Amino acid sequence: MSPRKAAALRDGGDQSLRDHLIATCEELMAERGAAGLTVRDIARRARVADGVLYNHFTDKEELLAVALHAHVRNAERALGARPCTPGQDTLEANLRAYFGYALRLHIAIMPAFAGLVSQPKVLARFATLANPMADGRGLQADLTEYLRAEQRLGRLSPAANPEAAATMLIGACHELVLPRMFFQGDQTPADIPSGYIDGIITTLLHGIT
Repeated sequence: MSPRKAAALRDGGDQSLRDHLIATCEELMAERGAAGLTVRDIARRARVADGVLYNHFTDKEELLAVALHAHVRNAERALGARPCTPGQDTLEANLRAYFGYALRLHIAIMPAFAGLVSQPKVLARFATLANPMADGRGLQADLTEYLRAEQRLGRLSPAANPEAAATMLIGACHELVLPRMFFQGDQTPADIPSGYIDGIITTLLHGIT
């Protein structure tokens, strides 16, 4: 006889209880951020006893870190495929598209991270996990790879530094969202300022001299 399925999972298909807890925690993060999220909050939404969480995770911090990782991956998936195929469209159009994509992703995940600024243990656990963006590479490495491919095709100057360019663009994403998290205490989604993408891309492509 197969083991009896937990009550919380009887309508949930083949999802494991661990995955159910992660999905529940992620759902709560998306709704209200991570600030003040308790084990009891998660257990009640998951329809399990509080102690069940400790059968699958060392502590609340581990569950929050894993749920945050899933949240970032799902936010990226919701944006669709990353733009930029080497050799297609213009370099400028591709960079605008990628930068816009990266900005939207950072804006989407910012509220969840903002709630964790005062919980360094969760962020430390999150940092030990594989990068959740760009299939594990991270956006900066992914964009660097794209620019190197364009350089090999002769569409980017041989003297250009793809890694530095990618750092500038992804750093500009951080500049938009990090002040709201650390200095303003604002967990509401940011807006992309008018002219922000144009100004950064134009300066990156044409320089300031």
